[in-house]
Amino acid sequence: MASLGTPLARFVALYALMYAAFGVSSPFMPAFFASRGVTSGQLGLLLAADTAVRLVSGPLAGRLADLTGAVRAVLAFCTGLAALVALCLLSPITFGALLLISVCHAAALAPITTLADALALRAAERSKAARRFEYGWVRGTGSALFIAGTLVSGQVVSAFGLASILALHAALLAAAAWAAVLVPKLASRGDVTVTGEHRRHAGLSDLLRTRPFRFLLVVSALVLGSHAMHDAFAVIRWRSAGISPAVVSLLWSESVAAEVLVFFMVGPSLVNRLRPAGAAALAAAAGVVRWIAMALTTNVAVLAFVQPLHGLTFAALHLACMRLMATIVPQPLAATAQAMYALGAGATTALLTLASGALYARLGARGFLVMALLSAAAVPLSTGLRSDHLSPGRSV
Repeated sequence: MASLGTPLARFVALYALMYAAFGVSSPFMPAFFASRGVTSGQLGLLLAADTAVRLVSGPLAGRLADLTGAVRAVLAFCTGLAALVALCLLSPITFGALLLISVCHAAALAPITTLADALALRAAERSKAARRFEYGWVRGTGSALFIAGTLVSGQVVSAFGLASILALHAALLAAAAWAAVLVPKLASRGDVTVTGEHRRHAGLSDLLRTRPFRFLLVVSALVLGSHAMHDAFAVIRWRSAGISPAVVSLLWSESVAAEVLVFFMVGPSLVNRLRPAGAAALAAAAGVVRWIAMALTTNVAVLAFVQPLHGLTFAALHLACMRLMATIVPQPLAATAQAMYALGAGATTALLTLASGALYARLGARGFLVMALLSAAAVPLSTGLRSDHLSPGRSV
């Protein structure tokens, strides 16, 4: 058992608290807003505004963290601010005030996972020789605690009502802010000297001049964005085919369980063997198989076979991207790179979610073939993730 004083244990605590906070709030936030008298139209406006501000605040906070060299401090501040703002949502206020507070909450929440990833990746890089720290272990902990949080949230709402979710969410975020203070700071790699002058001049253009990073943005946007139709319409498709709610729940749980399994066990060794380019190509190919199956059948046996491919289409791809960034991105751009990665995938997913509505209305389940084409396009592009700085056996 790892001591509580080890970097691994501290990051495990941070990710557990962060993702548990996300898990308890995610299922019931729309219902909470509705309980405050928010209409369907107002709810759509509120959620859209939250999404828009996340796409802006994440990169801004990442850049600020890099410019100041205070990634850990910015992470702790944003997490603590999100906890405080969440409590403000409990006040009896007008819709205008509720919208403003919700946008502030979204803005504070947006950077915390990318900032945490920047810190965790560097800690994993420093520990790679001793094999005491894998990034996948802490990220897998986050996924597992997200699931636990969603399960707990139902019990909490049943016992104490919808408002209790905000209180629990805020308490977990406040604890996560404290945990963020305890994780190690970013320390420069041996080949990077972090000076004020270097930090001032390192910017987005430096990242975009790095060929593997450009391909990383495109491949991750295509593969992660291709999940948009599944997330929006998979359950609708299955229920319309007569699949029972219990079976739907099992199918969905399969994908999440596979994600956790890949993060903890399969993914790190897979990326070691295939390198980021090979792992990303495998993830994209798995997406092709998964979305074609979704388009062609609702046979439960087939669905049960392809749902675990989520472990490849999401978790393995994410690990490949993290591995590449840990290797090619200089420390003064670590948080900026994470924010750009999240921005690319998030913006593409938002646009494809919007497009999925029109595709599903026009093509029905055949709309999943469009998602398969996006994944297929990412397969040859994955070769662009190759880097001369990578060698087999290095882990994140």
